[in-house]
Amino acid sequence: MTNKLFYTLILGTAFLASCGKINLLTLEDERQLGEQAKQEIAENPQEFPILNKVQNPQAYAFIEGVAHDILNSGQVENRDNFQWEVSIIKRDDILNAFCTPGGKIYFYTGLMKFLDNSSAVAGVMGHEIAHADRRHSGKQLTSQMGLGILLQIVAGTQGQDIAQMVQVLSQLGSLKFGRDQETESDLYSVKYLCSTRYQSDGAHFFFQKLIDKGQANGGPPTFLSTHPDPGDRVNNIKVQAAELGSCVAKTEGYINDTKYLQLRSTL
Repeated sequence: MTNKLFYTLILGTAFLASCGKINLLTLEDERQLGEQAKQEIAENPQEFPILNKVQNPQAYAFIEGVAHDILNSGQVENRDNFQWEVSIIKRDDILNAFCTPGGKIYFYTGLMKFLDNSSAVAGVMGHEIAHADRRHSGKQLTSQMGLGILLQIVAGTQGQDIAQMVQVLSQLGSLKFGRDQETESDLYSVKYLCSTRYQSDGAHFFFQKLIDKGQANGGPPTFLSTHPDPGDRVNNIKVQAAELGSCVAKTEGYINDTKYLQLRSTL
């Protein structure tokens, strides 16, 4: 290979990295980052007050059951590559959920109290699982750090593990996903829920309720960030569910979900 072609390939790869299209992190890197993030969260109880599992068995039985249903849908590519865990953060003032690299899932009580049914929770859960399953964090970190790493590879000085280089502990809080990744997570949420008992378009409920309550504009929650318009997301999710056909009508409805409402009252 000529030097010119080699450097062209490197520059092309760097461009893709800057666009969030490639991931230089390995699965092991992402597993390590998830464990590091879990430790950092546990050491910061003021910002992340984790709901005690022993004292709240009903809440954890529900949220872990939702995750179990999705992870065992047969559609999660990295089902066995990550050690998936779910935790509840006792913050009623935050409408958010997130999933670290490697499958550490966190739901805020504020979001759980905002939602009215289990399909909506499953929709958000599927969305967050998709971020980890589709390895969006690795792609975003590659986008932020990738060019420098690639230049080190060219210079022959790449010697450290990527997970150490990116020092993700200081970056997880500011790491945001792009529009394409948010859209992909929405659509994968529908795909994950298709074979479950939940409404496959469950993710749309969150955005629709935000719109109905006039909260979709002017300071939206972190879950929205700088992402696609909530109305567009509602439509895209519904279209995806309709295209899957048999995934539309399920046993878990949106109206009068008394079991979920009872669970929500215990938070």
